[in-house]
Amino acid sequence: MTGLPDLHYLDAGTALRMFRSRELSPVELMEAVIARTEAVNGGINALTETLFDEALRGARQAATAYARGRGLTPLLGLPVAAKEKHGLAGHTLSQGLIAQKDAAATEDHPVIARIRAAGGIIHARTTTPEYSCATITHSPLWGVTRNPWNPRYSPGGSSGGAGAALAAGLAPLATASDIAGSTRLPASFTGTVGFKAPYGRIPGLAPLSADHYRGDGPMARTVADTALLANVMAGRHAGDHTSLADADPLAVPAPAADSVRGTRIALCIRLGNYPVAPDVEANTRAVAAALRDAGAVVEEIELPWTTEFISRTMFTHFGYLLGPAMEDETAGTEDQLAPYTRRFMADARAAAAANRFVDGIRAETQIQAELAAAMAGYDALLCPASAVPALEAEGAYLDGIDAGGVRLEHYWQGHMTGPFNIANRCPVLAVPSGMADCGIPTGIQIVGHPFDDATVFRVGAAVEVLRPWAQRRPPLNGA
Repeated sequence: MTGLPDLHYLDAGTALRMFRSRELSPVELMEAVIARTEAVNGGINALTETLFDEALRGARQAATAYARGRGLTPLLGLPVAAKEKHGLAGHTLSQGLIAQKDAAATEDHPVIARIRAAGGIIHARTTTPEYSCATITHSPLWGVTRNPWNPRYSPGGSSGGAGAALAAGLAPLATASDIAGSTRLPASFTGTVGFKAPYGRIPGLAPLSADHYRGDGPMARTVADTALLANVMAGRHAGDHTSLADADPLAVPAPAADSVRGTRIALCIRLGNYPVAPDVEANTRAVAAALRDAGAVVEEIELPWTTEFISRTMFTHFGYLLGPAMEDETAGTEDQLAPYTRRFMADARAAAAANRFVDGIRAETQIQAELAAAMAGYDALLCPASAVPALEAEGAYLDGIDAGGVRLEHYWQGHMTGPFNIANRCPVLAVPSGMADCGIPTGIQIVGHPFDDATVFRVGAAVEVLRPWAQRRPPLNGA
């Protein structure tokens, strides 16, 4: 045994180095993660299923491979928590729906297949809201998932189980997805890192792989680990016609205070009129100040957006794609759905009735052009991930949300992630920015120019060094 304290919090990159040097066995790490899960998951409810027996067998096989020094694939021996919507052949694929609780995947999702081919071990599966259509994570099927930092609050959604599992030390890596912030919001609320890749970078499943708002991606506790998993997930796939040819692998630079010297960063606190909470704003400005002190050129800009215009544009889009797909899949079982799911479908239906598809496309291209103009002359844009610092764990927010003294009609208008699904060729990395007054983390988004993934990871790695937390572990029993 290594005798390392908090082995369950070991980052993936360090674990791999220790596996190769034989200082640590994959079995030891897996056993530590399993013990941690058994100790604390009952209080946060981050998982839908555990695969511990299979995972231990995989860890023993990985240990044998390291001993022989052959077949050392990029993720060999690492535990990976998979979002339940990322199907594993022979296991549930319910998407949180009671009516589909016995449905099973017939094949691995592309990202799961790639993780397994790279030697990653799926040891647990994580909770989501129904159909991944909410920014909180609770459902009639799985119950309420809670934030490890403060159980009163949600870890966000829809990849809330992933964020909670990472923050609690139940996995070093996790899969996520994002159609309106479902990766970046849980990262923000749990003090973890999430990457919304440019559309097409990481393959998905038909037919919704053709939806240019959506994408699958990685979450982790560090920027380097997030890049590690992104590299495994990315690349062309025969099952997804929109997937892109392999790009140069992401290489996160070694942590250095001057790695952003000369980088030009646009700071936009409100993205127009988002009512950003004071603690969120303060933490965002602290990140900007740290980057400026490290030699980056940080200048504040404005954007002409409104929460209402962004929301209308998004729901027009959903009204022609995701909404009808959900209605088809849930027909006849509407009485079993969570209220937020019925609300989402109704809002999408109403938006499609009020706006033609071409109206939505005109609005989308306007937003994209405005973002491109605002970012001209800058390498990246920095903004909060959410205007509101927290969501109640059991909240449904059917009547909107109060944000900074403003009543927003739809609670999604309290989040600042959606514009970058509309401009979905832009890579976005979410990294921690500090702590909210309510005792859970806050996060920022680092937005890059279309397909410029490398820059957002370079800036994110700098933020990780320049803005370290005094305490990075939630106060869980068993911690």
